[in-house]
Amino acid sequence: MADYNNPVLRGQTAAVDVVDAGLRAYMLRVYNYMLVGLVLTGATAWMTASTQFGDLFFQQTFVNGHPAIGLNILGWVALFAPLGLVIFLSARIDAMSAATARLTFLIYAGIMGISLAPILLLYTGESIAQTFFITAGTFGAMSLWGYTTRRDLTGFGSFLFMGLIGILIAMVVNYFMKSSAMAFAISIIGVLVFTGLTAYHTQKIKEMYSVNDDGSVAGKKAIMGALRLYLDFVNLFLMLLRLFGNRR
Repeated sequence: MADYNNPVLRGQTAAVDVVDAGLRAYMLRVYNYMLVGLVLTGATAWMTASTQFGDLFFQQTFVNGHPAIGLNILGWVALFAPLGLVIFLSARIDAMSAATARLTFLIYAGIMGISLAPILLLYTGESIAQTFFITAGTFGAMSLWGYTTRRDLTGFGSFLFMGLIGILIAMVVNYFMKSSAMAFAISIIGVLVFTGLTAYHTQKIKEMYSVNDDGSVAGKKAIMGALRLYLDFVNLFLMLLRLFGNRR
């Protein structure tokens, strides 16, 4: 009873409740931004694939592409062009307003949709839908684990980052080697890497939260967090699609 009436104890409990409520709102904003980005990417990809431009884009990047990995130079440019916008957003986020950062993220999601439009023409709609739901389930489970685990994933994240660099190097090498076996191995490793990065990034996004941040800072942190998870989801989806997708 004495502890119950202790004003210090009551103040600490109230502070924890405020942080928990604020953290939940912050994480919900992150996931909402990410969901909006994914919806925009999907809608843009579908609209692009439904036009003559989309069909021409598909012919040039995939049908006339690399025999082992299905892409020519134009296809690689299309898939990696959005990387420049990611670098720009990451470097300029502190100088941007929250509204500008949000707009930049949405522009990026739209450009990504255009670059991924040939995917809708390369694979069957059924396999795309199945892979999407598998990706969503895997992503959700790993993100939940990353949010709830008490284990520090910093060392795990460093290992995964090295794996990501290795994947990028292997993809460049395989462009010249034309090895289907290496392409398959890259996809397997890619699934493992982006699955792990989902948990790691979720934990880091959670740690970025501060109850003392004003609305603008918290908004920009939420956008950067959404971008990280968005990229994890998209890349995990693409790696799974390369493994399990049925081509037309």
